[in-house]
Amino acid sequence: MGLSISVGLLYDQARHDAEGLDHHRHAFARLSQALMAEGISWHEPELTDPPRTHTFSGGFPYGYLTQLRRILVLTNLGEPVTAALAVSRHQYDLDCEKVRDETLMFASHLLCHSDNSGYYVPVDFGDPLFLPAEAKVEGAGMVGSTRRLLAELSGIASSIGIDLDDEGVPSGSGESGPAVGPAADGPFEAERFAWHQLYRACLASVVGGHAIVFH
Repeated sequence: MGLSISVGLLYDQARHDAEGLDHHRHAFARLSQALMAEGISWHEPELTDPPRTHTFSGGFPYGYLTQLRRILVLTNLGEPVTAALAVSRHQYDLDCEKVRDETLMFASHLLCHSDNSGYYVPVDFGDPLFLPAEAKVEGAGMVGSTRRLLAELSGIASSIGIDLDDEGVPSGSGESGPAVGPAADGPFEAERFAWHQLYRACLASVVGGHAIVFH
């Protein structure tokens, strides 16, 4: 089991799952209504065939997300950045405590988000949103900004050996990032794989106006 990440989810649902399409359309409507109450105007783009905009489908094991969050916290704290596989279990647990502490600052869009459900929307807003329970927004009401997530990913790229060019694109990779795999990427294999998946999802979200959906 792992985290699935989709951008343009309705396109896939329209082809393969009519019941799921109805569910996610209603979920997006609840999300848009809850965001409007926060002063944010956004809605999931309407379906077209073929899609007019970029879409993305990917994912990774849940543990990869935790490891990437650890990199963000170590980088922001100015501490030595090591791969999760290269430290003792005791040190890893201590680092995870730092992640929990930083999460409680409620400032990071990578940290303040459900592990297995919920949304990032392609709107720029400061802190992550915590929508009220009565809004019934998936992911416990935590909603992040795609643009802020992209900025956070860019800020930690060099910590795990990813070089960005002047346009913020991984050097020599093209827009979608290199074809990396978790079995061949060195000590930061998990962190880099998760980084590239989220990075590609962010690009598709910003270009197409779709939400990033964790599911």
